[in-house]
Amino acid sequence: MILGLDIGGTKTAVIVGTERGEIVSRLQFATSSERGFEKVLEELSATIAQAMSNAPKPVKVISVSVGGPLDILKGVIQSPPNLPGWNNIPLKELLEKRFSLPVFVDHDGNAGALAEFYFGAGRGYRNIVFLTMGTGLGAGLILDGRVFRGTTDTAGELGHIRIAEDGPLCYGKSGSLEGYGSGTGMAKLARMMFPSLWNDSTTVSDLYTAWKQGSPEAQQVFERAGFYLGRGFAMIADLINPERIILGGLGIRIGDAFLPSAERVFRQEALPQSSAACGIVPAQLGEAIGDVASLCAALDQGGMMENVG
Repeated sequence: MILGLDIGGTKTAVIVGTERGEIVSRLQFATSSERGFEKVLEELSATIAQAMSNAPKPVKVISVSVGGPLDILKGVIQSPPNLPGWNNIPLKELLEKRFSLPVFVDHDGNAGALAEFYFGAGRGYRNIVFLTMGTGLGAGLILDGRVFRGTTDTAGELGHIRIAEDGPLCYGKSGSLEGYGSGTGMAKLARMMFPSLWNDSTTVSDLYTAWKQGSPEAQQVFERAGFYLGRGFAMIADLINPERIILGGLGIRIGDAFLPSAERVFRQEALPQSSAACGIVPAQLGEAIGDVASLCAALDQGGMMENVG
């Protein structure tokens, strides 16, 4: 049994699963990071204890998927934009001391990429890029069949790339890919474009509901978001030449609103050879991807992948 933690800006899930990506049980609570890390850790620890006590077999390892940037080997969280105040949090050390189990931590983009690579839309491919597309936007890169983390574990922070001269303020700058490709960013974009229609309480779900009801303003918002996402996809394809760009989060839930625009721009902007070789698809694991991804730090770093198949 593996205990997986999927720690996000909105919710945290505590999963018990197997090395084959099978989910045995799932508990969830609202992260509410604004209450401070210590309070979140208290609730997290209590939920872990509950999950472990109800597991059908003893849990042998803890696996964490969390937004970056972070020091993966040390398991230190380094101020992710969707977890404000989580500055240099030694999560691996804290959990190992509390539960006396080995703990492995990875970027949620890497974990999502591994989940799709072994169990989903990335199976059978050697070069894939996975985009988280949730509260924030991160990515996991699998090149020649292995996760690529970079020199300082920050490879895949594609949300930080400035894709436009101006746009929603996300990830520390206006016009970032996160500003056009995350739920937070799209909601901000709607407020920027149509301040009389949408305000600070507007969510991307509200925007999608308006789009489904035929709102021309919502359509314009998604068209613009798709335009810049398409440019981002083209940059990824020209730089990395992947076989698949796999979309989590919004790509699964509301992709029909922005993907047509993004695909059109992608095909226009990318090299023909790169775009012809690259499919853009939603994560095959669907809404279960976060749960399966939470197990993947242990599978990858704990030497368990040879058992997967």
